Amino acid sequence: MHAPHDTRGFTFESTLSKVARVLTGQYGVTVAFSPDGPRVEPGRIVIPDYELNGGIERDVLIGYLDLLVARAKHASLAELDALPAGIEAKLAQVIDDRRVCGELLDEYPGARWFIGKLRVHAAERVRQRWSKLHWRDRLVWLVERALWDEPPTRTEAVHSLLAALHASQDLLHEAHGSRSTAQSIATARALVSRVRALSAGDVNSMVFTADPVEDIDTETAASSSAPLDDEDDTVLPDHDSANSPPSDRSGGAQAENAVGMGQSLGDAQQPSANSEGEAGAAVANTVRAQLSIPLATEFDEIADLTGQDDSAAWRELRAQARADTAPLKEKLERALSADERTRWRREQERGEIDRTALAKLATSPGYRTPFRTQRAHKGRDVAVTLLIDRSGSMAGRKIELARQCATALCDALTQLSFDCEVLGYCSVESEPMRQLYQRQLAAGADLRRYNRFVERLDLKVYKRFGATDLSGIARIDCGHENPDGEALAWAAARLADHQASRRILMVFSDGYPSTGDGDPQVLRSDLRERVAAIGQRGIELVGIGVLTDAVEDFYPHNVVVSRLAELPSTVFSVLSTMLLKR
Repeated sequence: MHAPHDTRGFTFESTLSKVARVLTGQYGVTVAFSPDGPRVEPGRIVIPDYELNGGIERDVLIGYLDLLVARAKHASLAELDALPAGIEAKLAQVIDDRRVCGELLDEYPGARWFIGKLRVHAAERVRQRWSKLHWRDRLVWLVERALWDEPPTRTEAVHSLLAALHASQDLLHEAHGSRSTAQSIATARALVSRVRALSAGDVNSMVFTADPVEDIDTETAASSSAPLDDEDDTVLPDHDSANSPPSDRSGGAQAENAVGMGQSLGDAQQPSANSEGEAGAAVANTVRAQLSIPLATEFDEIADLTGQDDSAAWRELRAQARADTAPLKEKLERALSADERTRWRREQERGEIDRTALAKLATSPGYRTPFRTQRAHKGRDVAVTLLIDRSGSMAGRKIELARQCATALCDALTQLSFDCEVLGYCSVESEPMRQLYQRQLAAGADLRRYNRFVERLDLKVYKRFGATDLSGIARIDCGHENPDGEALAWAAARLADHQASRRILMVFSDGYPSTGDGDPQVLRSDLRERVAAIGQRGIELVGIGVLTDAVEDFYPHNVVVSRLAELPSTVFSVLSTMLLKR
């Protein structure tokens, strides 16, 4: 980080700091330039380093300052930072940026020019990167355009994107009228649910299926998209409009929903609504046979229970778990430490003294590199997710030991500096979803492509990544049925969005996937497809069979635990082997 100098003899960032103090009304606020901006920190506003970013106009940098000041004054940064990285977080940031900029412009109308310059700069950045953007990032940009009343360019006017916006006009109107960060977040979630319903076929939109290979969950950026016109006539926004560039939040992203990885696999095979004839019917039948598609996902619920349990109950559970796995944890720690001690970079000018170089230091007066530093290694840069089947058949001793196993693993991993997450899943009957199903039947809708009609997903986060309070694990309980494929996709999507060199997903299950109203064969083929899709993304997947060998039919890497008392130690041994493997 460095200070760009103003041509009149004083630093530009010093001038911006004074402006920031005036706008925020807070003494001591400073402005800094850094390549990893923009962001807001306590007592400091970080702006992109214009010298390292191709000489951005100073008016654009002032626009950045105005935007970040608006965030600092009018946004709940804690609520936004608490969002898991992903499409919801990006949309929430875009919606809230429009809201806070509106409030700033009411206070300081002169900021309109600078934020307008920022909008022009943002549009140019998107134009340069458009061919490399994921479909969901393009959607975020067009939502941002809509909030600022900017028409999309001909390049941006992709059929599926415009169809998604058209089907979400009511939510865009709600986003435009957001009055708080919480409302912005809620609207962003509703937008994501609406678009996912479109891609799953829950809403009748023939235009949306014009680009069947891409949807909100597609992980590879398309090389090209079909605009409405063949011409590439980029239209920049009016200088009177303003907002931030596409959000690049440092927290990363991941969408909190039940349909995740693997859904795009099925969508990629779906014909468009204009497909006709036997070939289209054959493809549709193939999709139905592979994936279990829910009638709706808007009723699915995700509850974050991290740190939300009685501390005394948690300490008792942890003590019991440690008694069972303490020797295994110590053995793993010794193995990891022995592996790490062998990695040193010698002949350094600073660090700790290398005893093997002391003789050379004594005999060579000009010798200046008798130090060593530990080599950067990623042996512990591993993220682990534990996904627990909460179906009714797990009730009793099974769920008790699963809870104890999760406690032992998560406690040990946290002590050993591995990041981990504990999730649970089941499905339960939903009266609103049943009413939707009955309305669809009464309307004569063709529901043959769906395989979950009246049950919503009940997903729990007992301990999220980065949290230090593990007490929520004590709340692991049972529900009703277990649509494994959808839950697995949800867990894998969360894990894939977490920054780590390696990702391990362990699934605890006591049988075959099941729902009260779904075709068992479709549920099984769905699980196989999801497992294959997850494996292709480099996630190391392990199925733990609790008194069942059903996991052998779905997971290439599986372990069957035939005695409940052996569950914690067996799973710990399996995980230890994986962690030590390079």
